[in-house]
Amino acid sequence: MSDDTFPLGDRSVRRIGFGAMQLAGPGAFGPPRDRDSALDVLRKAVELGVNHIDTAQYYGPDVVNALIREALWPYPEDLVLVSKVGAARDDTGRWLAALRPEQLRGGVQDNLRSLGVDRLDAVNLRLMDGDQEFDAQLDAMIALRDEGLIAGIGLSNVSREQLVHAVQRTEIVCVQNPLNLLSRESLPLLRECQELGIAFVPFFPLGSAFGEVNRLLTDPDLIAVAGRLEAQPSQVALAWLLELAPNVLLIPGTSSLGHLIDNMTTRRVALDDDARKILESIGS
Repeated sequence: MSDDTFPLGDRSVRRIGFGAMQLAGPGAFGPPRDRDSALDVLRKAVELGVNHIDTAQYYGPDVVNALIREALWPYPEDLVLVSKVGAARDDTGRWLAALRPEQLRGGVQDNLRSLGVDRLDAVNLRLMDGDQEFDAQLDAMIALRDEGLIAGIGLSNVSREQLVHAVQRTEIVCVQNPLNLLSRESLPLLRECQELGIAFVPFFPLGSAFGEVNRLLTDPDLIAVAGRLEAQPSQVALAWLLELAPNVLLIPGTSSLGHLIDNMTTRRVALDDDARKILESIGS
């Protein structure tokens, strides 16, 4: 394993992957603004070395998985497809919980169907705040893995306590929680994952969520650091995440070829001590 890769279950993936959520319409709902462009982005991502794509059937719904299948089928042998279950969408795009065991099974089956595969490399159980049925949900995920429908179980939007509980019951291959320069609440969870050898996959690594103003990429200190290093602010923010720990796997998402190329060349950005000091102050 090189410093450019980390295990995700029984697969080795490059530390910069691709998050496909933004290929759907606004708010990850409905068709893409430009279908041909979305397909081009997926193909270019793989051409540039991406072998870890994060998706979900409820992005669209079905839209993003259909794009992945159209762009990349037959899939490259080294491509690791990771999805998630635990949510659904209504006709207006509103997010709904779908965490009952039968819904988790249905979510996995929907992903298999829409991606055209017999098994998913990993599936994240995406928890909703306040949910109380964690053990029953783990039981459902373990059963799906034992049946061979998924290779690995991941967790998303979880607490450190939930992770500790889960690993006492079964193997966990990855954790997805929000983490970026401005939002660092998941740092203790990252460290727990590092100790356990579990991949940590930050979502919203560049600070943006659905329809929100991106305060991170417009931060004047970040822009100044990027200018001095002759890099894009997004590249500096991603480089900071990569430096946190070797088990950090990035899945920055975009529907723009230009932004994709910026993200994929982040490893060329070398942070120095002055840059690290300023970046630390952004989150304080």
